[in-house]
Amino acid sequence: MAAFETLMGSIDYPMLVVTTRSAAGENSGCLVGFATQCSIDPEHYLICLSKKNHTYETAKRADLLVVHVLRDEDKELARIFGEETGDAQDKFTDVQWSPGPGRVPVLAGVDWFAGRIQQRFDCGDHVAHLIAVLPEGRAAKADADQLGYSSAQDLDAGHAA
Repeated sequence: MAAFETLMGSIDYPMLVVTTRSAAGENSGCLVGFATQCSIDPEHYLICLSKKNHTYETAKRADLLVVHVLRDEDKELARIFGEETGDAQDKFTDVQWSPGPGRVPVLAGVDWFAGRIQQRFDCGDHVAHLIAVLPEGRAAKADADQLGYSSAQDLDAGHAA
């Protein structure tokens, strides 16, 4: 496993904030590093949420996810959604946001897309959420440098993986 861990640690995955809203109206969001586009037509995206994460618990009772693409300038959002846990505090009191598709929180000034959850499947300590991408979204900063894993390594996770 040492070779695998070394190689994975050398890849600069994009850091994302995923938000959701349960059917009962509970908002949640977290920093995500395990995600990828997995289909072109139809447009599908795969997001893995840690089973220990408050957002995972909320997403179990939700049908939509909003994926926010973080840029270098969004390190503070990465800190809030990566270091804090929704078990202890409402992260949305610290950021500007508005209701998006299905009233799921959309963070102000951040590029995003939304998707309807199609499937969930166990991946070990994470659960993969396959979403069908909706037409709503924002891509105003698509040319800006992404915030990658290497820039977020100094964050202290709100939960262990």
